[in-house]
Amino acid sequence: MNHASANEHRQPSPAVVRQAIEWMLRLNGQEENSRLHRRFEHWLAAHPDHQCAWQRVQSLNTDLNSRFQALPAGGAAFEALEHSAQRLGRRQALKLLSGLLVLGSGAYLARDLTPWQQWNADFATGIGQHRGFVLADGTRLRLNTDTAVNQDFNANQRLITLKRGELLVICGAQGPGPLLVSCKHGLFEGAFGRFVVRQEADSTRLSVTEGRVLIHLPDAPAITVDSGQSYSVNGRRAALLPELDMDPGAWADGLIVTRNMRLDDFLAEVSRYRRGYLGCEQAIAGLRLSGVFRLEDTDKLLAILPQTLPVRLNYRTRWWVTLQRTA
Repeated sequence: MNHASANEHRQPSPAVVRQAIEWMLRLNGQEENSRLHRRFEHWLAAHPDHQCAWQRVQSLNTDLNSRFQALPAGGAAFEALEHSAQRLGRRQALKLLSGLLVLGSGAYLARDLTPWQQWNADFATGIGQHRGFVLADGTRLRLNTDTAVNQDFNANQRLITLKRGELLVICGAQGPGPLLVSCKHGLFEGAFGRFVVRQEADSTRLSVTEGRVLIHLPDAPAITVDSGQSYSVNGRRAALLPELDMDPGAWADGLIVTRNMRLDDFLAEVSRYRRGYLGCEQAIAGLRLSGVFRLEDTDKLLAILPQTLPVRLNYRTRWWVTLQRTA
């Protein structure tokens, strides 16, 4: 049994979770402290529960960024926690974060053991998964990584609610009412065709790849979105987006297809499909790349980057990867 499958059947104790949180706070901003990283790697290798706890704490970054709109992406959640530690003292900051993780250890830390989506949504995927479903009217859904969806079909309506993540909809036959996709930022109506809805913290992106979709917002006329167009919707208004630097629906085929995309944006996209931290030095964040990348193994995907860009991969642990400029 490999480490990943073994960890799926572990639930670390609250004491071990606290140790992992403490290591997270210590390591933040200490990229060049090799002695500290050697001590951390020794702790990580000492027991399988340490690895499991570290994996769970790493995944908190994604959860915090989706819950708290004020926190930017890419590890900044823990930067904010570190700032809290400086103001409150490390023990108090540790206590606050431990309360978030440990008090709900049966639910939060074990969400990979018994995923919350199983009891909180009609259809769901975990991190790195994508799955397809066919609804009663023939509508087809494709769920991207870490996505949760509910459906409410009755004699009067066909409603799909995106609770979290990203959804590809291929409209089926006409039903008793319009096919509606609801998210926290707006309501979309698809009569026919194919479209992608991606919900993020402060906005939702709608991309129509075939057909036509209507955007409904409060106190505003419906907006028609044609094939090839993408809109950003924030609950108050919808803005037409320029051409995207990434194919919005390629993930349904297990791909990331980029067009002159910034490296830091690319890594943020890849990080959605794996656990832990993935980032790069600010000096190389603006490097651009175009190409087709397979999502089935993100480590193999990352190994391609040094072949096309002046970068090297630095694996501090299995779940902490940074890219640095080559000398």
